[in-house]
Amino acid sequence: MGLRKHIRAEKLKEQRKTQYFARLNNCPTSPRKMRLVADMIRGQEVNKALGILKYTKKEAAQRLEKLLLSAIANWQNKNEGVRIEDSNLYVKSINVDSARMLKRLRPAPQGRAYRIRKRSNHVTLFVDSKNTNE
Repeated sequence: MGLRKHIRAEKLKEQRKTQYFARLNNCPTSPRKMRLVADMIRGQEVNKALGILKYTKKEAAQRLEKLLLSAIANWQNKNEGVRIEDSNLYVKSINVDSARMLKRLRPAPQGRAYRIRKRSNHVTLFVDSKNTNE
């Protein structure tokens, strides 16, 4: 690896130490359905977001609730000795990207076949604290 790439990699590694996130890969829900739920919690405080996800009837809400709890646990691992209640955690950003697509065929009339695309998605959730003086 060249010196320029090495310096860039070290800088990215340092930035990662201050970012708190969790990823959900290849979730078997269409990205469109997941984005509906993700839009509800974007920018919300963590406790409020957990409440929203707990009482939302959509299947994607259960998966995002588990992902949010994972992101909070990742924050706790990097900030030992700091209480969650004092830090004012909030959902900084949440990205829903398309993942692999399973392509299937469904029989159709007169010997034809219709293509079915079973979609899945990747979700990346970042949390951060509103207290920047720490």
